[in-house]
Amino acid sequence: MDIAYTAEEDAFRAEVRAWLGEVLPALPPAPPPHDWPARRVFDTTWQRTLYDAGYGGLDWPAEYGGRGASPVQQLILLEETERARAPYGVANYVGLKHAGPTIAAEGTPAQKERHLGPILRGDEVWCQGFSEPGAGSDLASLRTRAVRDGDDYVLTGQKIWTSHSLVADFCEILVRTDPDAPKHKGLTWLIMPMDAPGVRLRPLRTIMGSTDFAEMFLDGVRVPVANRVGAENDGWRVAMVTLSFERGTAFTGELVNSMVLVEELARLARKLTRRSGTAWNDAGLRREIGHLAAGYDALWALTLRNVSEAAAGSVPGVGATVFKLRLTELRTTLLELFARLLGRAGLTMSDLDDLGNGYYVEERLRALSLTIAGGTSNIQRNIIAERLLGLPK
Repeated sequence: MDIAYTAEEDAFRAEVRAWLGEVLPALPPAPPPHDWPARRVFDTTWQRTLYDAGYGGLDWPAEYGGRGASPVQQLILLEETERARAPYGVANYVGLKHAGPTIAAEGTPAQKERHLGPILRGDEVWCQGFSEPGAGSDLASLRTRAVRDGDDYVLTGQKIWTSHSLVADFCEILVRTDPDAPKHKGLTWLIMPMDAPGVRLRPLRTIMGSTDFAEMFLDGVRVPVANRVGAENDGWRVAMVTLSFERGTAFTGELVNSMVLVEELARLARKLTRRSGTAWNDAGLRREIGHLAAGYDALWALTLRNVSEAAAGSVPGVGATVFKLRLTELRTTLLELFARLLGRAGLTMSDLDDLGNGYYVEERLRALSLTIAGGTSNIQRNIIAERLLGLPK
């Protein structure tokens, strides 16, 4: 599982690094986090820039706009873009990391033709309609109904925490099509246009002041049967494919970013004065940083394993759940250590001197949500216990 890079892969890394060195200085400043229309433009413009350079959807099939590159090359691209602090493209995170890979794995030829190219080019933005007020961690308890009426499903219900819905064109939505079946058996995965009559949104403001999420109310929304991904009532299985991408490969960028932050934490500790020396003189602090670095090294080895699975054509499995659980909890520990090191400067998003504390404070707040997004840490532990270790429910 230890990837020894080939000469071709080393050349690809140098190519990516040189390209980033050219294009990043010319980018305009990122818009404020609360201005979602501007963020959509910024993020989709960056996605189109990647696409035009041949880096958008690098490992997606060539017939849908990708390059059919190896998972190793995709990993190299993630490494270099994260280390260069390139835009993250969060506005279309769902399309690129969830919906697109799910359609590629489970969709019909017509669905692939219709959606994969526009997602890669940044022409389509997607949101996720899975969670409901009474169905978060217990997702299979969802109640949003979809009743078949000729060539359409008619949707009625409510979703919550609908990611990026205020600027989305389509929604990957999980609905109940058979209310009499066991709760995991009566669900269906649909592609819902966000401009369909009967869709109403109410923004939800986060702790950082942004409206990343919204409540979504559905009143007689008609969705063509042709927009169904997978078979009717097979939505739970398709949703697990979606979540395996979310919990596995979709978080690789967070890992690379965290490894960079450990290096920045060490540099900050060497810079901040403490009495007659610096914070780095504290052996306890150095030990904590060392433990973090070791934890991320272990996750990197797991990433290489997941990449090996992807290279063999497998969808990320339980290893992706282990990865997501440990990564998000380590991320919280890392940013809490930044807060302790920064002291009072760790209480404001306004940069003080040249500490760069605003970014670390924002990431600390965001880290709290990562232990919930894509399934809470307790849910991940249940999955590991039952599916990996074979323990009873």
